[in-house]
Amino acid sequence: MATTALGGNPVNTVGELPAVGSAAPAFELVGNDFAPVTLPTGTRVILNIFPAISTGICSASVRKFNELAAGLDNATVICVSNDLPFALAAFCGAEGIENVTMGSGFRSTFGDDYGVKMADGKWAGLLGRSIVVVGEDGNVIYTQLTANIGEEPDYDAAIAALG
Repeated sequence: MATTALGGNPVNTVGELPAVGSAAPAFELVGNDFAPVTLPTGTRVILNIFPAISTGICSASVRKFNELAAGLDNATVICVSNDLPFALAAFCGAEGIENVTMGSGFRSTFGDDYGVKMADGKWAGLLGRSIVVVGEDGNVIYTQLTANIGEEPDYDAAIAALG
């Protein structure tokens, strides 16, 4: 298990992020339209993983990756939380989010498979703020679990990992 923090209190996750160099675990999330969202092949992927779209840092990360995604070639950004697709779709509609794919893990094993589901603390069951970057070959090339849920991920490092 890995450790992050929420409000200064340690929070454990159910596991560890996939190791750099390992194959990224396959997944099936639920998109805003309830269609399946899966790990694309043959392209680079940034997984922006967060607890809840209704919080300031989570919504800021989606806005920032939406902005960054507009300038990426051969790369997809998938924003993942356990929010219901209704909430994700409402946020995207209100904010004009069009350059990222939203994926809900509410009926998926994504949080367990990627080791990011919070195992304890008041947000147990939600996903810890993290980034996973996957190369065209399907292997993990960068990961980050933020030290504190209340801090933004390292956008520059995620983009730099794309090469």
